[in-house]
Amino acid sequence: MFIAAFVIGLLIQAPPTKKVEIVSVTGCLREQGNNWMLVAATDPVPSSANQAQGDDIPKAPPAGKNSFRLIGVSEFNFPQHRDRTMVIRGLFIKDKVSRINVTSAVEAVASCAPNAPK
Repeated sequence: MFIAAFVIGLLIQAPPTKKVEIVSVTGCLREQGNNWMLVAATDPVPSSANQAQGDDIPKAPPAGKNSFRLIGVSEFNFPQHRDRTMVIRGLFIKDKVSRINVTSAVEAVASCAPNAPK
């Protein structure tokens, strides 16, 4: 009885879990030191983890104002896409430097927006 009451007490007092959103962002892929960044990027929009296709892939680089550090990138060949516009989807981790744990990456345009930071 005591154990059941203790467990129920823990369940009631447990803080709510934070849901991590899956988002899609489009921007310029840059290598900065040991990090891969998406710069001049669009605002994150809710998405699925699946690879972008069709109308989800822009024909021109966006003029976004966001930057995201990309994590979980070992499965992707980012060096071949350096300095190109990419559609990135993944788990959004909002912080001082927001991060995206990448689940898919698609090259959209073979260049970046002129305002994309180096």
